[in-house]
Amino acid sequence: MATTLEVIRGISQAVANAYDGGHDEKYSYDGTARKIGLFREEGDLITDSRGGAMDGFGVRFNGNRLIISYQYDCMLKHVHESGFEDIINEKVGNVAKYLRSEYKKVTGDGLTLSKEGDCDIMVEYISRIRSSVKACQVYKIGGLGDVADPHPGDRDVDSAIKSWLGMGKDKFSGAKKPSNVTRKND
Repeated sequence: MATTLEVIRGISQAVANAYDGGHDEKYSYDGTARKIGLFREEGDLITDSRGGAMDGFGVRFNGNRLIISYQYDCMLKHVHESGFEDIINEKVGNVAKYLRSEYKKVTGDGLTLSKEGDCDIMVEYISRIRSSVKACQVYKIGGLGDVADPHPGDRDVDSAIKSWLGMGKDKFSGAKKPSNVTRKND
């Protein structure tokens, strides 16, 4: 059983190995590039225009969760194609799959990532030709039992706001009169 620090270091090393043009140490002599499953790996870099395909990913940690952020600059016409959201979800899934396999190579242990919720996809208009796509997916990291959950449950914000707005009024239970009020009661 790996400690939390070892898991985070293993994931960080797996991400560091994913730079553009990186080669697997085992196959570095025959020129086989490391495959992640991104758009930038498709086609020939010298002869293809690649349709403006420029993408990448990053990760960040929040307690026992791994957040994968994916960024893709593309032509605006690709955004309007049918199945565009499924393609972006597939690319984020490819990143998670790569992280699992690379983590196994780096540490020798398996990595369990459980998807939480839907992928958030935001498309930003840059010009009449280009757009920028940003996607974010949250995964729960398995085996991190000793990490406290940063969001332990639902907070009761409504009751706190009502109590604050009702200060000095008898309308809300638990509301108290501020100590600096010295006037007589109404």
